[in-house]
Amino acid sequence: MSLKAQLQDEQKAAMRAKDKQRLGTLRMLMAAVKQREVDERIELDDEQVLAIIVKQVKQRKDAAEQFIAAERQDLADVELAEITVLEEFLPKPLSEEEISELISAAISQSGAAGMQDMGKVMGVLKPQVQGRADMGAISAAVRKQLA
Repeated sequence: MSLKAQLQDEQKAAMRAKDKQRLGTLRMLMAAVKQREVDERIELDDEQVLAIIVKQVKQRKDAAEQFIAAERQDLADVELAEITVLEEFLPKPLSEEEISELISAAISQSGAAGMQDMGKVMGVLKPQVQGRADMGAISAAVRKQLA
């Protein structure tokens, strides 16, 4: 079952269960998927839908941080609840050890010799870690290993 079909099924289940918060989050996500499909006139595959979910989670985290900084815990709680729903559809996160192994393999696979080859390494890593790790943390770890 594709990720998009799974999202649609979960949306229907949330409607039946009358879970307004979950339904709202899933509708927001499906709207983002549909918007991209309409804009680009394509049918999104699982990888592209996953990228949208990752983007939505990042937006929610940023919003929650801003609400907490503004001392609006009520609004931050809404964002954090949405993150919980969205993260259900992300693959299992990678451990630090797994990330380190993937980086080492990507460096040897791309033949990277120094910082000038960071783009090559990130190009190899991105499809493997998409949605399973923070790309900022991955980038920092690659810099550390290449230095």
